[in-house]
Amino acid sequence: MKLREEMPELSGATSWLNGEVTKEDLQGRPTLIHFWSVSCGLCKEAMPEVNEFRDEFEDELNVIAVHMPRSENDLDVAVIEAMAMGHDISQPIFIDSEHKLTDAFENKYVPAYYVFDAEGKLRHFQAGGSGMNMLRKRVNRVLGKEEK
Repeated sequence: MKLREEMPELSGATSWLNGEVTKEDLQGRPTLIHFWSVSCGLCKEAMPEVNEFRDEFEDELNVIAVHMPRSENDLDVAVIEAMAMGHDISQPIFIDSEHKLTDAFENKYVPAYYVFDAEGKLRHFQAGGSGMNMLRKRVNRVLGKEEK
């Protein structure tokens, strides 16, 4: 995806955990969409910080998790659900076993983070396990907050 592109429709999930969300549900508030996988060690390491965003900005920021399988071993929903519980992923989880949303985002990485503004336009993308300070700056920017 290119900066300022419109958020794709949140369609094509093989299932949802923690409640289903539509793009319309997200309107009017900035959104952080993070791609992760049960087989991704960096994803597990970064999850506490993602959950921190979710909790700190609960009333200002939508947070959506997308489980992007990297192999056949990542397709078991019971394993995904157990991992989500074990890592306190209480935000809605789009299970993308057929890579439909992954393809719509043109995403190739886990972990990957997409920050959309309140109008649903992409304002920031980053991938990998580091750079949470940069992600925090971009989230604060779309929330209209002074950087800390």
